[in-house]
Amino acid sequence: MHKKDIRSGGVALDKASRVLIMLHGRGAPAEDIMGLSRYLNVSNFALLAPQASNYTWYPYSFLMPPGENEPWLSSALQLLAEIVNDIEASGKKSDQIFIAGFSQGACLTLEFATRHARRWGGIVAFTGGLIGDHIYQDNYKGNFEGTPVFVGSSDPDPHVPVQRVKESVAILKAMGASVIEKICKNMGHTINEEEIRLANEFVFGANVN
Repeated sequence: MHKKDIRSGGVALDKASRVLIMLHGRGAPAEDIMGLSRYLNVSNFALLAPQASNYTWYPYSFLMPPGENEPWLSSALQLLAEIVNDIEASGKKSDQIFIAGFSQGACLTLEFATRHARRWGGIVAFTGGLIGDHIYQDNYKGNFEGTPVFVGSSDPDPHVPVQRVKESVAILKAMGASVIEKICKNMGHTINEEEIRLANEFVFGANVN
């Protein structure tokens, strides 16, 4: 199961007005996703990057039936809930909490945020979609209340079908999120400058020092 093994950076949590939780992709260390912060407008944020056990949040594709990825998926979602609870216990509200991830981390970002829809500070998913062999609508509750969300991906992507990205975006919008979607032709499984620009402008743009 996943342990609360968290890399931190940026402004100290007790001094920061905003917090960004960063979720790494399969096979990567937390330091990898933390490095992405150099390109984001988050210099005034506390940064928290949890490390998945064995460098993976769940063992199989996010498109498998959820039961195939248990108990790791539930453990990852529970870890995120604990991190959010800890941040809120420090005096922050949910609209001061941002979540961003890449690939497997992006899928986990969207799954957690949509299962706990509320007014978050912002959500960024670089190449990801909601988890499951199909969309499990009953898992998703709440209202995003205008939370800015950026979702980017490639067409095609070897791991994340464009159709699942679009299905996920439709659900977020129906639940009150304000979503910018960017599908880049033949980008590959990576993050490009255009995605960084859009995430900065739409999600982090109001938070530049």
